[in-house]
Amino acid sequence: MGELARRTGLTVKTIRFYSDRGIVAPTDRSPAGYRLYSIDAVARLDLVRTLRELGLDLPTIRKVVDRELSLPEVAAAHAEALAVQIRVLGLRRAVLTAVAERGSTPEETELMHRLAQLSEDERRRLIGDFLVAVFGGLDAAPAFAGVMRSMTPELPDNPDAEQVQAWVELAEMYLDPDFRASVRRMAEDQAAEQARSDTTGPRRDITAAVRDQVGPALTAGIDPASPQADPIVAAFTAHYAHLLGRPADVGLRRRLATRLESVNDPRRERYLQPLAVVNGWSAPESLAPVFDWSVQALRVRTRQ
Repeated sequence: MGELARRTGLTVKTIRFYSDRGIVAPTDRSPAGYRLYSIDAVARLDLVRTLRELGLDLPTIRKVVDRELSLPEVAAAHAEALAVQIRVLGLRRAVLTAVAERGSTPEETELMHRLAQLSEDERRRLIGDFLVAVFGGLDAAPAFAGVMRSMTPELPDNPDAEQVQAWVELAEMYLDPDFRASVRRMAEDQAAEQARSDTTGPRRDITAAVRDQVGPALTAGIDPASPQADPIVAAFTAHYAHLLGRPADVGLRRRLATRLESVNDPRRERYLQPLAVVNGWSAPESLAPVFDWSVQALRVRTRQ
């Protein structure tokens, strides 16, 4: 047994333990009663040590080394069980990380834990309820099919901790009635614009037009209250007037300012960021500076 310990790197105590349980049985005994092992015991103990390090239990290991069970079959079953354990541990880690970062209360922690453990069907129902609340009655418009797809998270089968944490944040927002109402108002505004556009041909959404016009102005450092901003404001205001079929007067500028303030709700960007994480997309560009500039420029030009 001492020689076997030297060859395998295991302790005598460990070898005796395996020997007593019949996993590595001695082939004979010396006249003095010492256990004797064949050279095959070295390979057998190496396999036992490997399987133990992989987490297999002793009864299963004994069946493998005795060839009562196929090693590939045991490995496949064990790998599947480990995958489940890894997923559960990932969920727990994500929740605990979120609790630590947010300083969550026990009630918030319980909610996060429950949301993280939702099944795929439960997740889809929660997402579906949110989309119906936001787009119900509006989703017949062709433009909204793409919008709904772009707002739908698809949590992968084996999400990492960051994706789980992002999913929990999204799920909490789905349950927030104020957030639902805010997104619903944005959808209704867009639907009204789209309805007008459908009668005269498709056009860019006003937020896209503002982004394209104001982005270069921000880069150039143009003050929204300055005369240099006048042609920029006139351009995206004219676009909005064309969308609605109304004159580009003070009333329209006020309406557009209110529209852009609604789109500039911080919760919109807060939604898009975890959505990108869950879906594995690139981090979205913040449009808050664009909308801030636009609203300020419009308000300056609507003062009486």
